[in-house]
Amino acid sequence: MVKYLIKTFGCQMNTADSEKIAAGLEAQGYSRAAKMSDADLIVINTCSVRQSAEDKVYGLANKIKESGMKDKELRVILTGCMVGSAVGKRRRTKLTELQRRMPWVDEFITIEKLLNTSALCSAEVFDQKRELKEPALVTVMEGCDQFCSYCVVPYGRGPVRSRPMEEIVEEVECLVKQGIKWVMLLGQSINDYKSNIKKQKAKIQIKNQKYKFPFAKLLAAVHEIEGLKKISILSPNPWNFPDELIEVLAMPKFERYIHLPVQGGDDGILKKMNRPYTISEYKNLVKKIRQKIPGVRIGTDAIVGFPGETEKQFQNTVKLFKELKFDNAFIAMYSERPGTAAAKLYEDEVPLLEKKRRHKILTQTWKENKE
Repeated sequence: MVKYLIKTFGCQMNTADSEKIAAGLEAQGYSRAAKMSDADLIVINTCSVRQSAEDKVYGLANKIKESGMKDKELRVILTGCMVGSAVGKRRRTKLTELQRRMPWVDEFITIEKLLNTSALCSAEVFDQKRELKEPALVTVMEGCDQFCSYCVVPYGRGPVRSRPMEEIVEEVECLVKQGIKWVMLLGQSINDYKSNIKKQKAKIQIKNQKYKFPFAKLLAAVHEIEGLKKISILSPNPWNFPDELIEVLAMPKFERYIHLPVQGGDDGILKKMNRPYTISEYKNLVKKIRQKIPGVRIGTDAIVGFPGETEKQFQNTVKLFKELKFDNAFIAMYSERPGTAAAKLYEDEVPLLEKKRRHKILTQTWKENKE
């Protein structure tokens, strides 16, 4: 039997995509290899948020060479954000560079194209072959149109594409019938979800028409599914967060955790990052969420050492962490990503040692002040 292996890097969205790829391959008769050297097909699902993520992919060359796998009939497919950035609708890098650095790869295919070919695009196949585990990952939208100046997601994942609402509800209902009690809804900027119900006759009926904001309407519909006990979402942004979305998230089935990336604690840095809110607006949103959802935990992301970040601007971020007392925080040192606006407009002038110092201080501040 032909065997496959999938190497997944990056976020839960990549994990969800890899689950779809695995289901499709098994529907075509492949079986999962226990280790890389046993595989006849290797699919590498990549991340390019940071240089370190790409370096891990480049490093696979040595493993493949050392194992002697290329001496047999091995097929290697590279997909995910590295490929999307090179051959997708929005390109920031060149395919020739990937080919030069990874001559051991046979095909470079965008995740969108890979999932829309053969059995991989079949919802029926996915329902039959997917591995059932909790939380079950359900993609509701992909892509981003915000173009934060440091971020590769709009290039690697492309424009916003939202799934039809009743299609998402059908998938969750199918999962519940198979015994799943907890789902996690995924999207790169999930509250930018825009889809309405399909115009053609749907198999299911969306009962709750109270909400006008599309993402709130979707969440209310998922919340109504009988047998479903818990719903998580990942990950909303601080913009496009109206009161009715907070109202829905206060419903009993939603996990009392909201990850709300702030990225920086200074208005000047946020403007250079192209983040469409002020620190005052962010703090007001967090305050409102905590008032309306008792017991909610708030997580965040932050970048230290963004180009031009002064000590005073960094201390504003420290001050924000002390004030808001985040329950969880992912703190990163700025990593220049070729092709992004920040890489084109700003010199990466904060020294590495200074980035490390700020990272240590902010991490310690978070740990000492978290709720």
